[in-house]
Amino acid sequence: MKKSKIILVGVIAILVFAYFVFDLGQYFSLEYFKSQQAEIDAYYNANPLTTVALFFLIYVVVTGLSLPGAAIMTLIAGAIFGVLTGTIIVSFASTLGATIAFLVSRYLLRDSIQRQFGDKLKTINDGIEKDGAFYLFTLRLVPAFPFFVINLVMGLTPIRTLTYFLVSQVGMLAGTIVYVNAGTQIARIESLSGILSPGLIISFALLGIFPLIAKKVVAMIKAKKVLRDYPKPAKFDRNLVVIGAGSAGLVTSYIAAAVKAKVTLIEKHKMGGDCLNTGCVPSKALIRSAKFVAQQKRASELGMKSASVDFDFADVMERIQRVIKTIEPHDSVDRYQALGVDVIEGEAKITSPYTVEVNGETLTTRNIVIATGARPFVPPLPGIDEVGYLTSDTVWNLRQQPKRLVVLGGGPIGSELAQSFARLGSQVTQIELGDRIMGREDPDVSEMVMQRFKAEGIEIKTGHRAKAFCIEAGEKILICDNGGEEVRIPFDQVLMALGRAANTTGFGLEELGVTVNRTVEVNALLQTNFPNIYAAGDVAGPYQFTHTAAHQAWYAAVNALFSGFKSFKVDYRVIPWATFTDPEVARVGLNETEAKEQGVEYELTTYGIDDLDRAIADEEAHGIIKVLTVPGKDKILGVTIVGEHSGDLIAEYVTAMKHGLGLNKILGTIHIYPTMAEANKYVAGNWKRAHAPQRLLAWVERFHAWRRGV
Repeated sequence: MKKSKIILVGVIAILVFAYFVFDLGQYFSLEYFKSQQAEIDAYYNANPLTTVALFFLIYVVVTGLSLPGAAIMTLIAGAIFGVLTGTIIVSFASTLGATIAFLVSRYLLRDSIQRQFGDKLKTINDGIEKDGAFYLFTLRLVPAFPFFVINLVMGLTPIRTLTYFLVSQVGMLAGTIVYVNAGTQIARIESLSGILSPGLIISFALLGIFPLIAKKVVAMIKAKKVLRDYPKPAKFDRNLVVIGAGSAGLVTSYIAAAVKAKVTLIEKHKMGGDCLNTGCVPSKALIRSAKFVAQQKRASELGMKSASVDFDFADVMERIQRVIKTIEPHDSVDRYQALGVDVIEGEAKITSPYTVEVNGETLTTRNIVIATGARPFVPPLPGIDEVGYLTSDTVWNLRQQPKRLVVLGGGPIGSELAQSFARLGSQVTQIELGDRIMGREDPDVSEMVMQRFKAEGIEIKTGHRAKAFCIEAGEKILICDNGGEEVRIPFDQVLMALGRAANTTGFGLEELGVTVNRTVEVNALLQTNFPNIYAAGDVAGPYQFTHTAAHQAWYAAVNALFSGFKSFKVDYRVIPWATFTDPEVARVGLNETEAKEQGVEYELTTYGIDDLDRAIADEEAHGIIKVLTVPGKDKILGVTIVGEHSGDLIAEYVTAMKHGLGLNKILGTIHIYPTMAEANKYVAGNWKRAHAPQRLLAWVERFHAWRRGV
């Protein structure tokens, strides 16, 4: 703890200690004031400004230290100063004192509380940032609610200090007036309970609830306003229409059918979306073939004199299509129709919040879910159309292997495909604008992957900005800028891997007025600005992973089908992902880079997979596990794994973080020997050794010496 914090805690402790030790509370009672009222009134008449200043100061100290007595002082203000002056004094003194308590709580406690419980508080923090003033105002309207609790708790949130002061000033005014006015009749008051009658308490409670009701009413009015220009059908053909049969659309429609809703799924291209046809499935099939080629070059490591593999690039690409065909039935029209989903192959057009046109037919529906996915982003670089380009959508059409391949982009897609094509024999140059590839990962993690890439012959050019393409003497050229120096890179094919853009146009969003900003804008319930139109998956963001699309789909389906009865805010607290390079990189939660950027204190525990028995036996003794924990505790903040099967190993940490399990629980779990999963236990063991109770062990050592008679 900082020295300044220690001093502040000490000062507060001394003041609170003095309050109770010297029984200062006796001076904050009705009996004491009544006994001294004549003298106090006389002093006030003789010294009005001094009396006001002393009263104001004492009130600020009492509320700032959250001491009992503020309610009595409010009554006294009415008795001494009258309603108008008393209200002014108390209003400003109470607000200033409350703000001091708020700032003390923030200074002493917020960082540690947010650090330890940040994942659980994220929803609250987001709500406070958006509607903090509103919620504070409703709480301040109810004087029966302990205001000191509000001061301390709100100090832990991100609400701005000025906002807190102003809202508190206004929100406490009604209760202040009631108490100050009661104080003018203090001779008739025997106790505080006599001030707030049951009727008055109910009135204040209703006053506090009113803004909440008003907010709901405003939301309903906004919903009706946005829908008022569209006639609502007397009855609907369907409960739900889902547009797009990728991961989000498939799961949404499946859930709807499972709960016996009438649901229609519309797909204009191929069932399964990008994941099945151009993304996850084909890329992993390519990675597997490329890895086999790479492994035969390591024959001597496994005790073989030599090994070789003969292949045709076209056969590899045909195998990828075979894999897609094998998995295709899982996402097929027949399967989903058998599950109870009405599947229509055609191009959808949203014509109103209640109607969707497809194949010349108009469907009426209570709710719509947009699950149209995303497409590869292609920058408008000069000459790009002239040279032609590949994307993660079109690369699978290749049957002739490019001799020289330029990969533009150092993210997961670019890195996976760059390594795979290099392993199959292409001369690959990877271009990245940043100072390293895989920029979302820690620098040491990126460096491990980059070193492997370079060892496998991939030329990595970081700090290069692509400027233009051209053809010179029949040869395709990429022109880059590298710190002001022009770099010209010849190539046969170029693969654009610069991220993905959401599919938000061409199916009625523009005409309807659905809010779009790169992605379809949705709230925590995945609703658009039209309350019965939802979006999920890549088209909505913020993550573009198949598994997060499926995760969002549950919320979209349930919220759409049961709106008005029960809704759920989508939970993004534990989102894992993996990049399937070799070595694989998998992550969940924070890494070191993000923790530092966010100011989150952490403790790092590592385990080198090169020490793992199974990794050694498999000749895969490389990689690392990095676990970030709360300092001094085993609570997991994030994990990064680099090495063989990292995408599988990370699952244990995903479960642990989701259900609040720490490293001690992982250490206490039996892991089969010899497996790669033992690495998870060993990193937990490293954490445990670093936190061994040294004093206790010293006593235990003495105990054992005594048992030996030493």
